[in-house]
Amino acid sequence: MTNEQTEISKGRKIATWVLVGLLGALFLFSASMKLMGGEQVVASFAKLGLTGKEMLIGGGELLAALLFIIPRTSSLGVLLLSSHMGGAIVVHMGQGEPYSFQAIILVLLWIANWLRNPEMLSSFTKK
Repeated sequence: MTNEQTEISKGRKIATWVLVGLLGALFLFSASMKLMGGEQVVASFAKLGLTGKEMLIGGGELLAALLFIIPRTSSLGVLLLSSHMGGAIVVHMGQGEPYSFQAIILVLLWIANWLRNPEMLSSFTKK
């Protein structure tokens, strides 16, 4: 490998870990808030018609976030978090609320996993 290729690899690794770290922290924080069941979370879930589902959704989010953070299981984590974010988008759409934040996080999840595992999209390039 040339120095230029090594630099790209290092830059990609740094970008990957920064993005994975930030997204992982976001999902771990979000899951912990749901699992702790604070007043604001309970009220928010009630408003969305999800009363009593904080533990179920928070637990699923926690498991998916941990799978995403661990390199060996990151592809499974991305699929589970994609489902989670898809559900969040649909719930917010149904309430007439903005959902662009959830959509951006979903795109960032896929970018982070592609940076880590470029082969994940290889089936699209096969002839």
